[in-house]
Amino acid sequence: QVQIVESGGGLVQPGGSMRLSCTISGIMIGTYGVSWHRQAPGNQREWVAAITPSAIDRYSASVKGRFMISRDNAKSTVYLQMNNLRVEDTGVYFCKIDEKWGKGTLVTVSS
Repeated sequence: QVQIVESGGGLVQPGGSMRLSCTISGIMIGTYGVSWHRQAPGNQREWVAAITPSAIDRYSASVKGRFMISRDNAKSTVYLQMNNLRVEDTGVYFCKIDEKWGKGTLVTVSS
């Protein structure tokens, strides 16, 4: 049974940084692409970033140049480094692998 646990969320001031982790068990992540998504209050869930099994990354236009996705297959973990955070980055961040979702971690960007 695949389990996906996101962590690392919290409160941060605008301009600050935060690193999210997505730890996955029950599956060998090395052969799967993994993606991060987010959902702001009252909005639909949106795609943020993705990384292929060969570690090729891509980003939505709204986060490109500020966020970086990476993976450590030995630790079954995918990371999302978020820099220069903005108020509009606030939301619940979800990790997805093989069409399965975690429960998310809340990121609040506020002064």
